[in-house]
Amino acid sequence: MTTLIQGLLALVSFGCWLFILIDAFRDEIWKGVVGLLCGLYLLYYALFEFQHEQKLAIVLLALFGGGAAFALR
Repeated sequence: MTTLIQGLLALVSFGCWLFILIDAFRDEIWKGVVGLLCGLYLLYYALFEFQHEQKLAIVLLALFGGGAAFALR
């Protein structure tokens, strides 16, 4: 049961990061490439440049979903 929850949290976290990365590519190609190569820039982009109605939920799920999945390990 824990493995199922862990996998689901990891998948949701990955989906949120992918959504943010796609938005970075749509904003500027160089932002997407730098975000793909450097995770710290993608974190900066998610916190300060990402614009969406559900920004808080998406960023929190991206950050804490992976952490929670790792903690359940």
